[in-house]
Amino acid sequence: MNTLMIERWNELVGPDDIVLHLGDLALGPIEQSVGMTAQLHGRRLLVPGNHDRVSRATQSNRAIERFRPMYEDAGWAVLPEVINGHRRGSRLVASHYPYVGDSTGVERHSSHRPGDSGIPLLHGHTHDREFGPHGSHEFHVGVDAFDFRPVPFEVIDRWLGSLSGARRDVPIPNEITGLLDRLYVPSAAQAWLRGHNANLDGARPIDLLALGRECDVIDALMIELQGGMG
Repeated sequence: MNTLMIERWNELVGPDDIVLHLGDLALGPIEQSVGMTAQLHGRRLLVPGNHDRVSRATQSNRAIERFRPMYEDAGWAVLPEVINGHRRGSRLVASHYPYVGDSTGVERHSSHRPGDSGIPLLHGHTHDREFGPHGSHEFHVGVDAFDFRPVPFEVIDRWLGSLSGARRDVPIPNEITGLLDRLYVPSAAQAWLRGHNANLDGARPIDLLALGRECDVIDALMIELQGGMG
């Protein structure tokens, strides 16, 4: 397994490429497993996950001070748990953790997760076998969902481009406008369209309309019109 993962990484990553690793780098005897990652190509940046010995979610300051040199000796620059930045003009957040979701039935490490302000997020943690976008603005990059290879940033760029397109002027069908008029004043209607909706699994109605999912938005409005939650 280790040999295959190293080979697949090095097939894609050149010595001068920058790689942002979103946590849970290695398990097992930690000195051996982290040391093995020195064979990986590239300038490697680590956003710690809960299984990393440099994670503030699970490790004491003393433990982090002890283990950080081990990661650095293997070629890793250890970053904060949440990274905020821009990619080709788009705001972007990177973290080991998604806004919502876990590999167990319990939402762990909530105080170390990024707050969901609608900014697109790259994450791992869930061990979901489905690679890529989910919800309206999250993208899973876990290696166990991408054939045990790093995800090229060109793939992320296409996703960000699709989100930008979905956020441009989206026509609002007359049926939806009528329902909104019955429920809200105009400013509140616009806030509803651009807010994350529990009846749409956290997606924004405006994004679903851009994807042609008008019926889902109508269903969510009908639930609110009837005074309930789905």
